[in-house]
Amino acid sequence: MPLIFVSAITLILVIVSAAAFWRVFPNYIFGSVVKGSLVALDIFFIILGAIFFLEIMKETKIIENVSFYLQSVSKDIRIQVIFLAWFFENFLEGTAGFGTPSTVVAPLLIGLGLGPVNAVIIALLGNSSSVVFGAAGTPIRVGLGELAPSSLPLTAALINSIGIIVPVFILWFLTAKRQNGQKLFWEALPFAVWAGIAFCLPSILIVFLGQEFPSILGAVVGLVLVLLTTKLKIFVPKNVELQHAEKSGEAPIPIVKVAFPYALLIVFLVAGKFLIGSGGLFLPLLVKHTVAYFNPGFAFILAGILTLGVFGMGIKTLGSSLKLALKRSIEPFLVIAFMSSIAQIMVNSVHNYSLLPSMIDFMAVQAKNVLLPLWAPVIGAFGSFLTGSATVSNLMFGNFLAHSAGDLGLAVDKILALALVGAAAGNMIALADVIAAEAVVELRNEENKILRGVIIPCAIYVILVGAAGLIIT
Repeated sequence: MPLIFVSAITLILVIVSAAAFWRVFPNYIFGSVVKGSLVALDIFFIILGAIFFLEIMKETKIIENVSFYLQSVSKDIRIQVIFLAWFFENFLEGTAGFGTPSTVVAPLLIGLGLGPVNAVIIALLGNSSSVVFGAAGTPIRVGLGELAPSSLPLTAALINSIGIIVPVFILWFLTAKRQNGQKLFWEALPFAVWAGIAFCLPSILIVFLGQEFPSILGAVVGLVLVLLTTKLKIFVPKNVELQHAEKSGEAPIPIVKVAFPYALLIVFLVAGKFLIGSGGLFLPLLVKHTVAYFNPGFAFILAGILTLGVFGMGIKTLGSSLKLALKRSIEPFLVIAFMSSIAQIMVNSVHNYSLLPSMIDFMAVQAKNVLLPLWAPVIGAFGSFLTGSATVSNLMFGNFLAHSAGDLGLAVDKILALALVGAAAGNMIALADVIAAEAVVELRNEENKILRGVIIPCAIYVILVGAAGLIIT
C-alpha cells in the first residue's frame, strides 16, 4: 500500500487512541497536527528545492558530466560511489542536514549508472554516521539542549567510531548482486575500511573545536587523505570494476562549470547555517513552534537560478523546473505531515484527563532497567525512523533517557550519546528521508524495497552501538 495511505490511516488511529483512551485535551491534539504540518513544511521546502536543483542539473547536462570527472580520480565504480555516498554526503550532512545529502547524492549515483532504488538505498546508508554532528551540531545543540553534559560530544564521537563500517555496508550492497560479487567486495574492502577510518578518526580529533565541526571538517580531512592514498594506489583494488556505462572522449562541459553549481550550493549552505544560524520566528501556538530563518531548500533554489543564468537559460526553463518540483513535492509533504503529526500527538499526549504518561513514555518505560545502554540506541533509531530527524528523536526521548539514567545510577552523557548515535544510525531508515529521496529520483511506492535494503545494515549498526554501551557502562 502506498505510504501516503498508510500514514493517513495511522494518523487517524493515533488520534482515536489519543481521544478515546488517553483522553488528551482536544486543543493539544489539534495543536499537534498543526505543528506536525509546520515541521513537514520545512522538509517540503528542502524537497522542492532539491528537485528544482536536480532539474536544472539535468537541463544543463551537468549530471552527465560528473561521472566523467570522477574517472580522473578512479575509474573504479566502487571508489566513485564511496566518494559520493560517504565523503560528499558527510560534508552535506555537516553543513545542512535534514535530508539534504541523500537528495543531492542519489541522482549523482544514478548518473554513475546505478538503478534508482539502489541509488536511494546507498544514499540512505551513507547519510548516517555524520548525523551525530549534522547540521552544524543541531542534534546536540537543539535536540538535547541543556540535557547534554559538556562531555557528551566527545563521548558520542568515540562511540560513533563504529561508523567505520558504513562504507563497508555501501560496498557490500553495491557488489552483492553483481557477477563475482564476493570477489569485488573483498578486493575493495581495505579501501572501504580506510574510508571509514579517514572520516571517523579526524572527527574524534576535531570534536574539541565544538559540536559544529566534526562532520564538516572530518569529511574534508578524510577526503583529502583518501584522495592522496588513491593517487598513490594505496588501499585501492588491483582490478578495476568499471561503471555500468563507461564514458569516454572529451567532456562537453568544462570541469569548472560542472563544479560551479555544487560549489555554489555548498557556499550557500555553509553561509546560511553560520551567518543566519539556527534562529527562527517563534510561533506561540497551542504547541510551540519555531520557523527557522534558514532552510536548505532556499540554498538549492538560489544555486539553481544562478546556474541557469551562467548557462544562459531563460525563464521558460526556470518556470518548467519549478512547476515540476512543486508537483512532485506535494505527496511527500503530505506523508511527512501525517508522520510528524503522529509523533507530535505521541509526545503531547501527556496533557490528558486520564493521568496516563505520554504515549512515548508508556512505550519507553519498559526500557528503564539495567539494559538501558542497550535500549538507548534502539530508542534513538526508532525516533529517527518515525520523525525523519535525529534532532526530533532527541527532543522526543532525551528527557526520558536522561532521567532514567540518573535513576539507575548510569552516566547521563553515555546514555544520551548512545541514543544520539542510535538516532544517527536510524537515519538510514528515516521515512521522511526515504520519501524525499524517492521524490527526487522519480520513484513512487518503492518504500518496501528501499527499507528492505537498509534495515539489516541499520540493525547491525544499532546492535553494535548497544553492545558498546553495555561495555562502557
